[in-house]
Amino acid sequence: MSEQDPLKELHIDRADRDGGGRRGLWLILAIVLVGALGGGAYYRVSESPIPVDVAIAQAPSAGPTAVLDATGYVIARRQATVSSKISGKLAEVLIEEGVEVEADQVLARLDDTDAKAQLDLARARLAAAQARLGEIQVQLEQARRGLERQTELRSRQLASEEALETAATQVQTLSAQLQAQRSQVRVSDAEVAVAQVAYDNTVVRAPFAGVIVAKAAQPGEIVSPMSAGGGFTRTGIGTIVDMDSLEIEVDVNEAFINRVRPDQPVQAVLDAYPDWTIPASVIAIIPTADRSKATVRVRIRIDAKDPRLIPEMGVRVSFLQDDTEISDGATDGVLIPAGAIREHGEGGLVFVLDGDHVRERQVAVGEEIGDRRRIAQGLTAGERVVRDPPLALADGMRVSPRGEVETP
Repeated sequence: MSEQDPLKELHIDRADRDGGGRRGLWLILAIVLVGALGGGAYYRVSESPIPVDVAIAQAPSAGPTAVLDATGYVIARRQATVSSKISGKLAEVLIEEGVEVEADQVLARLDDTDAKAQLDLARARLAAAQARLGEIQVQLEQARRGLERQTELRSRQLASEEALETAATQVQTLSAQLQAQRSQVRVSDAEVAVAQVAYDNTVVRAPFAGVIVAKAAQPGEIVSPMSAGGGFTRTGIGTIVDMDSLEIEVDVNEAFINRVRPDQPVQAVLDAYPDWTIPASVIAIIPTADRSKATVRVRIRIDAKDPRLIPEMGVRVSFLQDDTEISDGATDGVLIPAGAIREHGEGGLVFVLDGDHVRERQVAVGEEIGDRRRIAQGLTAGERVVRDPPLALADGMRVSPRGEVETP
């Protein structure tokens, strides 16, 4: 037995070996799997591109520099919805959209049957009053001659005092009737004028020269200067716009209104014609602010009239700053948006695109020019920088540019 004991000690229990081996193997596999998942997640996070906005560094231009951008609309300072002064049925509508009209041109006519009848009646009354006036004048002349005869006969004692008084009374009576009839003629003449105005009001004329932009009524419809009869009565016949009165209105953030002044040069670009630059200038800053939007309205004069300009068109404007207002040093270096610069020591830090990654670069920051900053050293014209870089952005990270915007 003593000889067999050492052999028993060298014996390996297969059941114990298989169980412990399997547990160790599963533990190793679990560690490897967790490490792989963690590494993959880290790789995906670290390599996931960050979306950023990009601006292009530009050399200062030799011409006027934009100090502020804003959006607004083309509006007409002179625009009117034309209606009749009286209520009536439309007999003719002589306008169509897009047609140019002159001042006092006939736009529409109402049914003038009633107005014409009233005018004819007033004229007839005036004629009757004038005829009666003539009759009284003849009677007065005859009475005056009769008074003269009675006066002569009385002087020769051939007529009684009563006959003389009767003749004098007749003259006075007819004189009073003549004055009354003259007043009646004036009244009748005024009635004719009133009837004539009512008749003229059946004709609707253009208040000024312009272009018809809307036709709101058709022949046979009832029109009225005031809303009446529910939806069956039109209050307007058409809308006319004076194209010579077109200007631009924009809302400027009140935080930047100090960059705008009267007569300041402006460049305007219509949304419909992005390649057409329109010269303009500031007319006035409306002296009140909109508290709900924190904006101030600015009126802009259009210096070049063009048929392509239409009321209510969307427009983008750039308020310009003359070269005389910019220091000589501002023509050196490049310009980038102020938001692209991070403060870093005595200078600044920008993120420059290098392929699909960004590289930190220290730059020497100069003065502000509008909403941009001059970079004296560290950047060259044409390089792309991240506009308003996220706080998590760091050197070497991958990025996905959302758009390359040239600084204005």
